[in-house]
Amino acid sequence: MLHHVEINISDLQQSRQFYEYILPTMGYELYQEWPKGFSYKFGDTYIVFVQTEEKHLETPYHRGRVGLNHLAFHATSRKQIDEITEQLENQNITILYKNRHPYAGGEDYYAVFFEDPDRIKLEIVAP
Repeated sequence: MLHHVEINISDLQQSRQFYEYILPTMGYELYQEWPKGFSYKFGDTYIVFVQTEEKHLETPYHRGRVGLNHLAFHATSRKQIDEITEQLENQNITILYKNRHPYAGGEDYYAVFFEDPDRIKLEIVAP
């Protein structure tokens, strides 16, 4: 079982605003807050977001490099995927693979793919 994941972010406020919608929608609750970070928890697993130090902001994140490619979350239903997709679009968040949405992962795979403010790919998949 995964205990936690820690993600360095480039803009604390921007990421906080983004994840305040996404994570509670997926059942996560705010767990910790401090001047340079915050975390959300679901069960025994939590996700930590920490402001990257200025000296390390030169090279932006890219999922094609070594390291994290994306995070995938379970949805409760296809209806939830549709509702989240609509909310993302209302917030002008680009849906990835729009021409194949919601079957970008295959004909039996119902999901929405999008990026956070640092372009970390997120996926929410229905059962």
